[in-house]
Amino acid sequence: MPAEITQTKYSMVVSGTFLLTPVSCHKERPCGLEKGYCMGRKYCKRLFQGKDPFAGKKSNRLFTKAMRENFAFQYTHCPEYRRLAKAEKIRPEDINGYADLLKLPILPTLLFKHHRIFSIPENQMFIKATSSGTGGVFSKIGFDFESMLYGANMVIQMAKYRHLWSFRPVNYIILGYQPHKSNQTAVTKTALGATFFAPAFHRTFALQYKNGKYEVDLERIIKTLQKYAKMPFPVRFMGFPSYTYFLLKMMEERGIFLKLPPDSMIMLGGGWKQFYKEQVEKEVLYELAERVLGIREDHIVEFFGAVEHPILYCDCKNHHFHVPIYSRVIIRDVHTMKPLGYDKVGLVQLMTPMVAATPVLSIMTDDLGILHRGETCGCGLKSPYFEIIGRVGLKDIKTCAAGAAEFLQGGSKL
Repeated sequence: MPAEITQTKYSMVVSGTFLLTPVSCHKERPCGLEKGYCMGRKYCKRLFQGKDPFAGKKSNRLFTKAMRENFAFQYTHCPEYRRLAKAEKIRPEDINGYADLLKLPILPTLLFKHHRIFSIPENQMFIKATSSGTGGVFSKIGFDFESMLYGANMVIQMAKYRHLWSFRPVNYIILGYQPHKSNQTAVTKTALGATFFAPAFHRTFALQYKNGKYEVDLERIIKTLQKYAKMPFPVRFMGFPSYTYFLLKMMEERGIFLKLPPDSMIMLGGGWKQFYKEQVEKEVLYELAERVLGIREDHIVEFFGAVEHPILYCDCKNHHFHVPIYSRVIIRDVHTMKPLGYDKVGLVQLMTPMVAATPVLSIMTDDLGILHRGETCGCGLKSPYFEIIGRVGLKDIKTCAAGAAEFLQGGSKL
């Protein structure tokens, strides 16, 4: 049976036991949502206000409560998601422990590329973001104001861990897209956001919007770098590893070697995308950066994330992505979809309670990855870390997404 919804003067309750919404919440804080959609996610708030982003198993209980809280909201406000949950015979009150999170419906990222699935009205969303859409289609994810506040707390802690905050002005080279009203991609918003870790004296974009399209101009970037090298301010790079590599290789081949000001750094994110055939090992890129720019490996930081899973994964000093308290990573067998243990290759499933506006609390990517015990890294963090080793053939992912899509449309299969 579906969960029974009742509302009192003070709360909205599922099956008489689970608190969803303090009704007065919208009056007490600027959540940005109308009364019927305001949820007052106290457990999610506590989770994202945690001071130790890598508390590991210590956060399991709070993470479970936050996920159950989000699940209840999606179950109530998203008919498509509720249909999937009923097919899986799972209700909010069935989530009573950490292990129960494995029962939650898993939505493939490919599903969001072909269907717009939201849990609040679009006019109540704070922002919308899309995936890069390199294959011609893209996901569109809505974010509510409350979730953005949680995300801001996360970014503060993760950037603090990697010592990215500074009051000293810097010159930025963004090896990515120049912001434009026609570009709503998450990777563009993230790259721009990274230029606020330290005050920007100047920003230069490699991909500029001209005549209705983006054009890459690495020649201009080289000239700008030569100018920046003579200034007293550190230089920070932010953007795709592919364009970073192409830029450094071009400079090396031309015999252009610079010594950038102290504390200059390179921040990488967005993956190699359509340039996967040119991808090189991280060590090759690190060595090239030191030869060409004088930036050592310990001043290179890499990020990982996705628009369908807006958690900021920031690598450790050994360049591994440890799982923060805001999310969980599960590796599943490509054929059986059963959870695998450590050190086994499988599909990467990502979970987070961060977003309310879109049901992305548990998603399946098309990435192949491995989860390792945190102790094996050697950086000092005990939280597990994962590595992405490639992508699975889309056949199984498409089959899974097609099944979910059919069910969303009222079919009898999942």
